[in-house]
Amino acid sequence: MDRDSVDWHGYIPAVTTPFTADGDLDLPAWAAQLDWLADQRMHGIVVAGTTGEWFSLTEQERAELFHAAARQVGDRMTVLGGCNAYTAAEAIRHARAAQAAGLHGILLTPPPYVVPSREEILAFYRDVSKAVDIPLCVYNWPRGTGVDLDTELLTRLADLPTVVAVKNSTPDFGGFVKGLVALRHRVRYFGIPTNETGIELLTRIGGDGLMGAGAVLGADHPDFFRAVAGGDLDRARHLGARDRVLMENWFGADYGASFASAQAILKYALTLRGVPAGHVRRPLLPLTADQQARVRATLTDLGLR
Repeated sequence: MDRDSVDWHGYIPAVTTPFTADGDLDLPAWAAQLDWLADQRMHGIVVAGTTGEWFSLTEQERAELFHAAARQVGDRMTVLGGCNAYTAAEAIRHARAAQAAGLHGILLTPPPYVVPSREEILAFYRDVSKAVDIPLCVYNWPRGTGVDLDTELLTRLADLPTVVAVKNSTPDFGGFVKGLVALRHRVRYFGIPTNETGIELLTRIGGDGLMGAGAVLGADHPDFFRAVAGGDLDRARHLGARDRVLMENWFGADYGASFASAQAILKYALTLRGVPAGHVRRPLLPLTADQQARVRATLTDLGLR
């Protein structure tokens, strides 16, 4: 497999997992949220990623989400299964569940918390790649894993038979661009910012899109990439500026939330937009009144309330 084995492109957000106020998985809300994402013309979604609170899902719940997403929208967009885990054996079970559900691929970080060495990272991905024949996107997220996959290591990972994409959420922008130049012809490369720099990268060097989070702006997110692809750069700049408002108001340079948890922020924002995103599950906590006001103010500034 390589980048030409899949058609992943554009805006593919990691989406929230709806829970009830009591912390139960809310599958009817999940179906409604998936329909909204499809109606907003997402190019794809990531199920049970960090935004989807994978860390508090049981193995059965994750599999349920995979199957429900495939049934609801799998014929309308790319659906990737988040398979983050502390061991390769766990990740393999999740990957097999994604494959059994009929998902188009999987997204996988190095084991979080462990801070593995380079050779341990290679062995982890090699074990998963050998065990499950499903397209794999390597997810570099230093904030969540404690390791930053540099270009040399990403290049070695791209040699694995099922690796077809990289989501590179490094705060090292120079490293991001170096990886893009080195890998753009071999794997799909995600993490392109929705600003003038992103437009320059897409039009002059390459790149495939952005695996963002939440999709709070709805169609504005994927339409940025459609506008660039269609040559309507003024429209792309307008849509990208709206996205940057969210990034600047709610997130930091390392892609972490600047207040509360990203999941609570995104769920509250989606709920304000009429999307049944549900509640966060503990250990995460809902937003305070002041934090809710901050989210409402941002949506008001964007004309969404």
